[in-house]
Amino acid sequence: MGQVFLIGDINMEEGSQMRGKYVADISSIREAQARINSFIHKTPVLSSESLNAISGRRLFFKCECFQKGGAFKFRGACNAVFSLDNDQAAKGVVTHSSGNHAAALSLAAKLRGIPAYIVIPKGAPKCKVENVMRYGGQVIWSEATMQSRESVASKVVQETGAVLVHPYNDGRIISGQGTLSLELLEQAPDIDTLIVPISGGGLVSGVALAAKSINPAIRVLAAEPRGANDAAQSKAAGRIITLPETNTIADGLRAFLGDFTWPIVRDLVDDIITVDDEEIIEAMKLCHGVLKVVVEPSGAIGLAAVLSDSFKKNPAWKNCNNIGIILSGGNVDLGGLWDSFRK
Repeated sequence: MGQVFLIGDINMEEGSQMRGKYVADISSIREAQARINSFIHKTPVLSSESLNAISGRRLFFKCECFQKGGAFKFRGACNAVFSLDNDQAAKGVVTHSSGNHAAALSLAAKLRGIPAYIVIPKGAPKCKVENVMRYGGQVIWSEATMQSRESVASKVVQETGAVLVHPYNDGRIISGQGTLSLELLEQAPDIDTLIVPISGGGLVSGVALAAKSINPAIRVLAAEPRGANDAAQSKAAGRIITLPETNTIADGLRAFLGDFTWPIVRDLVDDIITVDDEEIIEAMKLCHGVLKVVVEPSGAIGLAAVLSDSFKKNPAWKNCNNIGIILSGGNVDLGGLWDSFRK
């Protein structure tokens, strides 16, 4: 069991204002949709009779791997960047991230013509660091610990006056991610269940807020690696639990819930399904072999969850017949594969 933290008074971060009970709501999500609509891709929804047969359900795959930057993160980053007034924006934005948020914020800042200072921990996936550089983000290295990441980011804020945009614990980010729900439920209105990857909780928070506002009866399930199951433990305990370490192939799902995302996850996420890395790898193979889509481990976890015994054999979910699965990203480091062809 990890360390336990009780949530007390919420610390309001810059740009995050409480909208009723939570830091975002359906109004802020619709505002985000109007704000970012001209910048983002409306990503397709794919289906497969083969995967329907394997799962025994109708599956609708929301392909955020085709989003700009290769992941859903561009929605939230774009909303955050274009929410800034001109004086704020002129000084740029800063974040600490080892992955898709870093690239997404870099791209959003490039579109607005402002600086992006990206603190990246040593050892981050090479393909994701290259994405940051491709989009013009200024890479600043930190040690791998969260303490180092936050300390370096804080120093950059002090030196530049740039606005900190947290990867998930920010109302602007949550609202931007919620636009995914608005699109998906318009594209596939028969969906009765959503399965969403969970890490820091920004994506599932936005998705749940929007989906349950549109259809209060819809089920929202989160999918999490067993080696990073802090959200499942938090749901069970009724309070945020963090882990001393995580161990999973899904590098995008190693963060812990924040004080803005936790209340939404606590109240609106119906359950959390945990899966092994082996199940994630099999789901990646199916995405590639059947859907013909390259999906990173974090993005394949929703399919892994729907195919898992813990989901299929749970009588609580026997009536989940039309399931929306978020393929959240497609940034896979294929260097090893390309190298193998040269041998």
